[in-house]
Amino acid sequence: MHNIILESPLSQITLEATRCHGMTNATDETRATSVPFRPNAVSGTLSQSAKIMIVDDEPVNVKVVQKYLKLAGYQHFVTSTDPRPVMDMIAREMPDVILLDIMMPHISGLEILRKVREDERLAHIPTIVLTAADNEQTKMEALELGAADFLGKPMNSAELIVRVRNALLIKAHHDHLKNYTQDLEQQVRRRTAELAASRLELIHCLARTAEFRDNDTGRHVVRVGRYTEIIARQLGMDEPFIELIGHASPLHDMGKVGIPDCVLLKPGKLTPDEFEIMQKHPVYGHDTFEPMSQDELRTFKSHTFMGEMIMDVRSSPIITMAAKIALTHHEKWDGTGYPIGLHGEDIPLAGRITAVADVFDALSSKRPYKPAFELDRCFQIVGEGRGTHFDPAIVDAFLACREAVAQVYVELTDVD
Repeated sequence: MHNIILESPLSQITLEATRCHGMTNATDETRATSVPFRPNAVSGTLSQSAKIMIVDDEPVNVKVVQKYLKLAGYQHFVTSTDPRPVMDMIAREMPDVILLDIMMPHISGLEILRKVREDERLAHIPTIVLTAADNEQTKMEALELGAADFLGKPMNSAELIVRVRNALLIKAHHDHLKNYTQDLEQQVRRRTAELAASRLELIHCLARTAEFRDNDTGRHVVRVGRYTEIIARQLGMDEPFIELIGHASPLHDMGKVGIPDCVLLKPGKLTPDEFEIMQKHPVYGHDTFEPMSQDELRTFKSHTFMGEMIMDVRSSPIITMAAKIALTHHEKWDGTGYPIGLHGEDIPLAGRITAVADVFDALSSKRPYKPAFELDRCFQIVGEGRGTHFDPAIVDAFLACREAVAQVYVELTDVD
């Protein structure tokens, strides 16, 4: 037999005494401002908010304990004289403290205590063991199972009230630390997300800055990023790689900031000397993203501690990949590209993917030296470069996604 006694509505729980069963009216904004734990402030609210569970096979013992605690101001009780449904009751009611008899039929108090400590959801609930047995072995076993305290039978009312209060204070302190930790973790996650978003925004701004040198809209870099994601996904790459190349590939032409306008914006064919200058932009781009040397780092870190913290981040994965792409996106599968003349799979995969995306977008876009080609012709030219200019597998993946590529072109095409 068991019954649940809840004699008055639950009061709103203060920050100082957050209940373990998770019922709170505090807003996220309120909880985010953590309040130092103050036992004196907490103890005054415990009698109003605490839920106390009493488990004893003798009904008179339950009534006596409940009477003493009511006189001390406690109002919310969950009681049972049958130990068999107790675990379900604990999981459902999530009391703040359990007063548990040891010697009971069917299931002993020690077995209930063991099950409570094995359940991660319940293990933090303090348990006070009620026992008439003066058995040191039993007490030692209860302590090993995590009992918070002991009360002998027949019990002293003053001792009962003090021990219950102390157990509740420990529980309130645990909850306070738990909530404080969760608040900090939430703030760290939010700040980390904001920092990541700001870095991506800055990276995209850099990409557009370079593109504005020879493109009025800057959409070329956006399209290239989308094309590289499509190709990488078709190749079966994992999502982190797909996301990474989507952010890094728009920076492929960052080195154009180092090319003179008379060369970069020339409407006609470049002379050999001018083409030699143009061929330097991959190296410029790579050097732009190259991590600082130790000497440079020491110079930047010499000002303040905050500067040191900032500069300790040598390079992000996006910047690392962007450097590889910037250097190798004009390399060719047959080894006739520039600036290094890499051959086949010696060219980094991200560079090989971006090469296809970049050439396709250059073909399908209007440039100072040419009009935009029809899409069918662009796909045809890319296909003709299979095995010479481009990695055959990447060309096959690109052409297999023709519909998705065309959709990106339609969404982001430059409009005169």
